[in-house]
Amino acid sequence: MGIIKVENIRIFAYHGCLKEESKIGSDYRVDLQVEADLQTSAKSDKLIDTVDYVFLNKVIKEEMDKPSHLLETVCRRILDRIFNEDQLVKKATVWVSKLNPPIGGDVQKVTIKMTDKRKK
Repeated sequence: MGIIKVENIRIFAYHGCLKEESKIGSDYRVDLQVEADLQTSAKSDKLIDTVDYVFLNKVIKEEMDKPSHLLETVCRRILDRIFNEDQLVKKATVWVSKLNPPIGGDVQKVTIKMTDKRKK
């Protein structure tokens, strides 16, 4: 097994329960970690034999572009797409952080972390 991380993806998106959030948007940070068997690709040196981090970044950008009330929903969509579209991924963890959330205080970020494993 091995781990691939795509870290500190910065995205502007329109998530939240407040009307203002869906109109003015917010800055987000997304981090992703996937576990897969990387031994084949280590030997073959071929992209087809590994989890393509360009694909992972694309999934995150596309799912973050779909407005949702809850970050939990966004996390779930990201994980579902990764498992549905890349059979090599065995386990994945995604962190979605809203930077400077409008919660009435000096808060740097609020983060939702979600982990899932491939169903057999």
